[in-house]
Amino acid sequence: MLVVPGTDETGDFARSFGEVLKEQRRRLGWSQEDFAFEAGLDRTYVSGVERGVRNPTLLIILKLCRALGVRPSTLLRRAEDATGMQG
Repeated sequence: MLVVPGTDETGDFARSFGEVLKEQRRRLGWSQEDFAFEAGLDRTYVSGVERGVRNPTLLIILKLCRALGVRPSTLLRRAEDATGMQG
């Protein structure tokens, strides 16, 4: 069973994923608007994902990762590490 610390495991992971996404975007020197354009998404949607208030689908995660030039597994692993997920 997967154990995630905290009372809101989905929210914790969404916030961690958003932080990882934002960090990667900033490494490229992109604004949210630049990132959204490259991913083919609305800037407000990207903002919501980065803040952890939007829960992106797999297809959206693929768009985001393609725009950033990283594998989805890399970002997901980093978000898992940030939340202290245990398998």
